[in-house]
Formats: sequence, C-alpha cells, structure tokens
Amino acid sequence: MKNSAMVMTIQDPASQRLTWYKPPLTVLVIKKVRDSSVLPPFVQLVTWLIEEKRMVVFVEASVLEDPALARDPRFQGVRDRLQTFRDGTDDLQDRIDFIVCLGGDGTLLYASLLFQQSVPPVMAFHLGSLGFLTPFEFDNFQEQVTNVLEGHAALTLRSRLRCIIIRKGEEGQPAKPPTNLLVLNEVVVDRGPSPYLSNIDLFIDGKHVTSVQGDGLIVSTPTGSTAYAVAAGASMIHPSVPAIMVTPICPHSLSFRPIVVPAGVELKISVSPDSRNTSWVSFDGRNRQELFHGDSLRVTTSIYPVPSICAADQITDWFDSLAECLHWNVRKRQKHLDELSDLTHSSSNDTLDSLDRDS
Repeated sequence: MKNSAMVMTIQDPASQRLTWYKPPLTVLVIKKVRDSSVLPPFVQLVTWLIEEKRMVVFVEASVLEDPALARDPRFQGVRDRLQTFRDGTDDLQDRIDFIVCLGGDGTLLYASLLFQQSVPPVMAFHLGSLGFLTPFEFDNFQEQVTNVLEGHAALTLRSRLRCIIIRKGEEGQPAKPPTNLLVLNEVVVDRGPSPYLSNIDLFIDGKHVTSVQGDGLIVSTPTGSTAYAVAAGASMIHPSVPAIMVTPICPHSLSFRPIVVPAGVELKISVSPDSRNTSWVSFDGRNRQELFHGDSLRVTTSIYPVPSICAADQITDWFDSLAECLHWNVRKRQKHLDELSDLTHSSSNDTLDSLDRDS
C-alpha cells in the first residue's frame, strides 16, 4: 500500500475578509483617556453613528463624566442616547457587534481586555502617539466606516495568549483560584524591585528547556513582537504567523537569543527552587502581581483572536507601520556606479591638473 502524500495547506492572508452574518446594530466606541484632542473626533463619530447610521452606541460611563464633554453643546444632543457600561461590573459579551477605537495602540489593548472571550471586529483610528496597531486616519471616517459596515474590508486575526497563574496552596488551606487572563501583546515575568537576578525555569510541553538568569522573560504574540520584545532584541513577526515569541530581558549570557516556538505548545514558567528572590508578572502592562516559589504561570495560544480591520490589507498595513512607526530599514541610498565614476574621473583630473601646475 502506498504511503499517503504529505501536504501542507498554507492560508493566503488575503483570504481573511470581514463577513457580517447580520447587519451590525451595536457599536462600542473606545477613546483615549486624558487627551482633549480626541474629544472633537469622538463627538463627531458618535453623533454620526446615532443620527446617520441609526446604531446603538456604547461608551464607558467614565467618558460621560469628562467635564470638557459636559461643556460641549454638540454633545448634549446625543448624550442621553448613549448606552454606558463600567469595566469590571458590566459584561459586554454578546452585546456588541462592532468596536471603534479612537487613540493609540492602548485603546486596542483595552478592547482586548474588555472581551476575554470572542471579540467583535475592531476598527482603530490613529489619534494617539505611536499608532502601530491603528491603521485608519480620521479625516474621511464616514466613508471608511461605511465601507466596513458594508463588509468591504480585510481582517488580521491577531492571536492572543491565555495566561493562567496556578498558586501553591498553603499548608492545610485550599489553593487560591487561578488568575486567568488573555493578552494581546505580551506577558512579562521580571525581578521586580529585587536587586538579585531573576532565576526562572522555562518548560515547553512539560519538558524543561532552560533556566533564565537575568532581568526576566517576555512571552509575546506576533502582534507583541513589535512592542516590548523588539526593544529587548527580538525579531518582528507578522501577526498572521502562528507562533509564540520567547525573549529574555538582559540575560547574563552571551548566547541566550530570543526564540520562536509553535503556537500550539504550552509554556510553563516558574521561579527556580534555588532562586534568591520571587518574580513579578504583568499582562499587557496591567494586573501586576507577585509570583512566589511554588507558583507557576501557564501560557498557551487562545482560541479567541482579536479581529483587527485593515485599512488596506494585512501586508500593506504591517509594512506601513514598520516604516512609519519604527523607521524600519531607513538609511541613505548607496550611490550608483555612474555617480561614483564621475566622482573618480573628476578627482583624477583634479590630481593631474595639480601635477601639471607643480611641474
């Protein structure tokens, strides 16, 4: 009997397109906090969504408490028509069809935090400082939002990491319930305020891989590879690549390079038994907490990605962000040979002329 042929199916990124199974009716608008420059676009957007698109608009309750908005006469006409929620109190799951972010990359990270299971499609407008994850410009927002609502858009499915802290139970006491969070960028384990090196054990699928001696360890998604990880020397991974990036922070070793592992593995991170200190862990820069001896952090790829809407397409958006935000591969152009030969020729003539004058 012949062996079956081994083949691999490679998905074309262009095949990931936005598809609405029913017309979106509810939209969550997330704006950058403590930035007065975002208020006029915010008022303009929510007014247009309510009056022109007849959508139900949700905003965080704290947004309505902004004194600057209270003084805006244009906002008073739609204020009472907005639906509100409070983070940590109200559950938005299955209530939102569509998310619009106004600000920087932090607004997209906040959207990820709000939805710890399935995430609605996210359209992010660049009104912040960096804007690596926010490809849309606000100038012609009506046309762009209309195109998205009609389903004319490409998607990038940004993978997230499921992070679970399992605490060692005290003697004779039940263990605390595990911390369970999804992160879009990275989970960071570091030495915190301790003056000693971190001593962290890393396991992959139950196998001890290495011990990290340094300031800590970054476990990031491909989306997070261009954040803290790239500052620590990691490679940049396109967000459509199924992978997990493991990057040491200031390792006390000349040979400890960042590594990329398959998206399907489980990482276990724990404080080494002989470590002089504990460690600290944070999730997308939030929920910072101490990791004690006997505790462990389990990290896997979540089944719930963040569907990020592209301004152009997956490839164009990513390389545009690399060029505009990180100035990737920016250098002076090398002169072509004609210019070099002209310079050489003129230099030679100048030398001959000077020799003639000297003789």
